[in-house]
Amino acid sequence: MELKKNINNILNICMSVTFGGLILYWMYRGFDFGRLRQVLLHEMNWTWMLLSFPFGISAQLFRGWRWRLSLEPMGESPRLTTSVNAVFLSYASSLVVPRIGEFLRCGVLKRYDSVTFSKALGTVVVERAIDSLLIMTVTALTLIMQIRVFDTFFEQTGTNLHSTLSRFTPAGYAVTALCAAAACIMAWIVMRRFAIYNKVLTTFKGIWQGIMSVRQLRNVPLYVALTLGIWMSYFLHYYLTFFCFESTCGLGIDCALVTFIVGSIAVIVPTPNGAGPWHFAVKTMLILYGVADNDALNFVLIVHSIQTLLVVGLGLYSCMALAMTSKRT
Repeated sequence: MELKKNINNILNICMSVTFGGLILYWMYRGFDFGRLRQVLLHEMNWTWMLLSFPFGISAQLFRGWRWRLSLEPMGESPRLTTSVNAVFLSYASSLVVPRIGEFLRCGVLKRYDSVTFSKALGTVVVERAIDSLLIMTVTALTLIMQIRVFDTFFEQTGTNLHSTLSRFTPAGYAVTALCAAAACIMAWIVMRRFAIYNKVLTTFKGIWQGIMSVRQLRNVPLYVALTLGIWMSYFLHYYLTFFCFESTCGLGIDCALVTFIVGSIAVIVPTPNGAGPWHFAVKTMLILYGVADNDALNFVLIVHSIQTLLVVGLGLYSCMALAMTSKRT
């Protein structure tokens, strides 16, 4: 059973890396990498790239701080340093195995500060829900302001939501709903019949406690401020890179916001740090704003690679910091 699970994990990782790699290969086939070296050494303004680094770090610092606030109403009190290092490590680990970071950082708090794993996981679920709601709100506002650009993007990429949904008849929606309900019932029956049921039930109770903890936050204004700070930091970490290149420095904040939103949606696809889907989405939008094809390819490759190296660096730092952290009981 353990061998089968390991094989499945390896296959998932291979599929994720392969999918992202195929997209990158398709995008950069025939690309002049010698020209890329020229851009890196002689044409790129590294000052703006270095100025963007503190915002990439602060986004994760704020996330660790916000996470600690979420755990306090449940009687958990992890150290702030442990929470932040757990977040650093989670992002770095997700570069190797997509999405594993959410579980890993809960495990770090359990190991070093004796925080209940299921409760920590519940607060992570809440975080993702709140972040998704914020992104959807900003996306809706951006879509309204830049509707013509998005319309062109969907047209050129062959994405047509209306035509996709129009294939569903009322009967189709009903059958889909019934199948989903039947799947939930079957899953409930299977869990009831296995000995693991009580363990699963306890885990879900802990997750539910984590979800409900948001209602009992002691400092709601600080929680809101940290949430806004996280996404403002992410945006500035990305936006400042526009000034590194002559082709993007004059595009303005509207273009930066649109490409940031599109890139944030693209990283939902489970590839290491969104590699592949992020490159394709952002590059396509930049071209719609008038950036030449090669300049757009240079931008997405350089920015994504350097920001990924920053994540790796923070992950290595967290490993060393946690190695010197004493465990609390």
